[in-house]
Amino acid sequence: MKKILIALILFASFSIVAHAQTDNKAPKFKFDSETHNFGQILANKPVTYDFKYENVGEQPLIITKAEASCGCTVPKYTTTPIKKGETGIISVTYSAAGAPSSFSKTITISSNSTTPVRVLYIKGETVKELTKEVTK
Repeated sequence: MKKILIALILFASFSIVAHAQTDNKAPKFKFDSETHNFGQILANKPVTYDFKYENVGEQPLIITKAEASCGCTVPKYTTTPIKKGETGIISVTYSAAGAPSSFSKTITISSNSTTPVRVLYIKGETVKELTKEVTK
């Protein structure tokens, strides 16, 4: 009985160590930023921001889906596998329609990384016209 118990404990220990080593080699996102504030933007004029990321894992990183919280936000992403040390882009376009107001939207990213679901955020305020302080 003791031999069986010792064998089970050793098997479980080896399984845990093997799993931990596998996770260290998995693909992993490193974003420059996971939130972007557009500030004030004109209503009915689309704006775009590129979320840049690097694969800091060992294996190729593959994004399987990018889903926005509403139809006014459209994500586009690098569809080819991103190798270790390479970079990719998730480009997010927000189209404000209707009355001026504040907005906060999410983009949910699904991938094969160590954290398979990541959430990116955009926010800002739509206005009828830009104030002089904001114009560039």
